[in-house]
Amino acid sequence: MTRATRPTEEAQAPLTGLRVLDLATLFAGPLAATMLGDFGAEVIKVEHPAKPDPARGHGPSKNGVGLWWKLLGRNKRTITLDLSKRGGRSTLLRLVATADVVVENFRPGTLEKWDLGWEELSAANPRLILTRVTAFGQFGPSAHRPGFGTLAEAMSGFAAITGEPDAPPTLPPFGLADSIAGLATAYAVMTALAARERTGEGQVVDMAIIEPILTVLGPQPIWYDQLGHVQPRTGNRSQNNAPRGTYLTADGAWVAVSTSAQSIAERVMHLVGRPELIDEPWFATGADRARHADVLDQAVGGWIAERTRTEVLAAFEKAEAAVAPVQDVREVMMDPQYAALDTITSLDDPELGPLRMQNVLFRLSSTPGAIRWAGRPHGADTETVLTALGLTPAELTALREEGAV
Repeated sequence: MTRATRPTEEAQAPLTGLRVLDLATLFAGPLAATMLGDFGAEVIKVEHPAKPDPARGHGPSKNGVGLWWKLLGRNKRTITLDLSKRGGRSTLLRLVATADVVVENFRPGTLEKWDLGWEELSAANPRLILTRVTAFGQFGPSAHRPGFGTLAEAMSGFAAITGEPDAPPTLPPFGLADSIAGLATAYAVMTALAARERTGEGQVVDMAIIEPILTVLGPQPIWYDQLGHVQPRTGNRSQNNAPRGTYLTADGAWVAVSTSAQSIAERVMHLVGRPELIDEPWFATGADRARHADVLDQAVGGWIAERTRTEVLAAFEKAEAAVAPVQDVREVMMDPQYAALDTITSLDDPELGPLRMQNVLFRLSSTPGAIRWAGRPHGADTETVLTALGLTPAELTALREEGAV
């Protein structure tokens, strides 16, 4: 089973008929809209006429075209509206009347300042799902502060447990908290839509980027609540099992080993020629093994250091033990498992020609998702979308003269 990438399969997509207005910028909110668009939703990206989504300029570009945007903006039609202007506000309300979902990430109070808060939006469309994605949520002492995913990675406890024990806390070199929040937001939208099927009414989704990352960090709060336990930085080691970490091979490559299951830990010890360690009283549980990680790392690391990566991977596979190569993106693009899953798929783009990017997030056997197109130029669909909305040529001209589009 493969994921669909052909436009002819769009009609099969499960979210076909759902209209989403993406008013958000940068990553968490827009990523949620991308996830919905991947499975058939009609996503209309609304950007300021003079200040496009900054994601268009993040990271490397080719021929002046931002490559990150090609991923984040896929399956979206792009229009421009200045919501602070009278014409922009009235046009948005006309769009809202036709929409199912609005995704926005302005600071709390911004839409209200433009008379586009929940009261006005729900009056235009009582079935609307207004999805508000902010760093800190819509209320509380930090709600009005500017914030990004980096602050969530710091506040949540993620940075505090990431890195070597004697080194500074470590922030991820990519938008981790934003991405987690984006996926959580897509789930929140679908939950609200399911509720609408039962009640017939829309509602507000309040997504704070600081919260989903805290959820995926696991039981830290309950550990602290019940035991006063504060998880320390342990580098690549785990407090829950050993051996666990990255190990250098004889040819200068790295592999990662995990022994979360007792049976796997025992297989690894047999593989590296240290079966006697299995008989140690402390080997019986993951937590006790973790307290003897030095001994286990020496056994596993020493064995791996004498073999090439190819030899290590083959031996672990034969032993049915858990191992993976530490791959950079060059190897990811050639990895046979990713190739079998079509995880990195190809499509043609009018601006860049053939390009490869991550495919839709998961496979559905009957109603697959699809990448219909990559991110489009700023405002490329303004006239088409607004004309279909019923605006006359005179109204479009008035909007242009006002600077609202």
